[in-house]
Amino acid sequence: MSINNISRLLRDGHIVASEDSLVQAKRLEYLFKKNNINYKMFHNASDAYNSLLENKPSMVISDVIMPGMNGFEFCKKIKENNNLKEIPVMLLTALQDPDDIIKGLQSGADNFVTKPYEEYEILDRISHLLENRELATEVADNSEIKLIFRGAEYHITSSKRQIIDLLISVYETATKRNDELTDIKAQLERSNNELKQANSDLESFSRSVSHDLRSPLSVILGFASAMLDNPDSSISGDEKEFLGYIKDSAEEMSQLIKDLLAFSQSGTTELNRESVNLSKLARDIIENLMVRYPETTPEFSVQDDLVANADPNLIRVALDNLLGNAVKYSSKSQHPVIKFFMEESFGSVVFCIEDNGDGFDSDNAEGLYKPFVRYHGDEYTGTGVGLSTVKRIIERHGGSVWAESKKGEGAKFFFTLG
Repeated sequence: MSINNISRLLRDGHIVASEDSLVQAKRLEYLFKKNNINYKMFHNASDAYNSLLENKPSMVISDVIMPGMNGFEFCKKIKENNNLKEIPVMLLTALQDPDDIIKGLQSGADNFVTKPYEEYEILDRISHLLENRELATEVADNSEIKLIFRGAEYHITSSKRQIIDLLISVYETATKRNDELTDIKAQLERSNNELKQANSDLESFSRSVSHDLRSPLSVILGFASAMLDNPDSSISGDEKEFLGYIKDSAEEMSQLIKDLLAFSQSGTTELNRESVNLSKLARDIIENLMVRYPETTPEFSVQDDLVANADPNLIRVALDNLLGNAVKYSSKSQHPVIKFFMEESFGSVVFCIEDNGDGFDSDNAEGLYKPFVRYHGDEYTGTGVGLSTVKRIIERHGGSVWAESKKGEGAKFFFTLG
């Protein structure tokens, strides 16, 4: 197809286009201007039809879905007018339903172009319809075809040329979409293979981190603790202080490795769901937390008989992080209180962990679930990975997690499990 061919076929004629979408209308206008095609653009079918009566165009292009008169009705009105019926009509449609093809045939449309479309598709169809208009020498056939489709009766009076042309345009669209889907399928297969390799590399890395990094850290921690706890040690006060820094740093590094491993495994571990008693699980976690945080003694309230269908290992990690955060950030309260309960919202079960700790400004916490983001600085220990792990685990269960909090007024973390 060449632009010169369209100019030759149009001669001094013009194309009338009807498109109610401002974006799509501007796109068509740009196409016409770029290719020196004379046109008139209208934002509704009624105005477009009135222009046909005043100045007959060489061709009509119309969107199907428009307010007032739609594209099928517009096309039918053109074809029912003896003075206008020879004008080729191209319809722009999503073509998501076979009914559209029947309605197009019934209205007498000459061609379909499916949205979204490429410029070359429009230009090819314009050239094709204008050429066919010149070649059309068939005797008018007004015989009616009755067609029953999906329980509805349709009456089609389109010519054989129109029917063949329309069906070919639909076939071309289907072929194009099939080619696109084939390409997408190939891309997805490549991405899937790359993802499998990435997961394999991540597992290897996790094993390496678990063994190669944690082992020497355990040695550092062990010797540092032994020297600090040895009552017969002759080291000076400064040396003890230095050893304390070494021990604290090693413990922080060990926790970071543990959190990173939990974060990586939360996205790759196979999900094995079963009925889990969250109340019992929470109480087990709380016992362990009290060993880790001996300096605080919060009041716990755990609702009985909280049960969910979840992976027991992953949900333990999620609850450990949420309850651990509640203990940590309420530790400076005079009387820390932590609650774990369930409520119903719009027919869905929502679990909540609430504390009366420091809280945070939830309106400015966009990065709350991003790894290594910490809102309390060095005031509290932590790696900033816990909530990222929680989010990943909850979303793998088909659920959601969100928070409500105000600075100095505690925090509530809600989650659902799909």
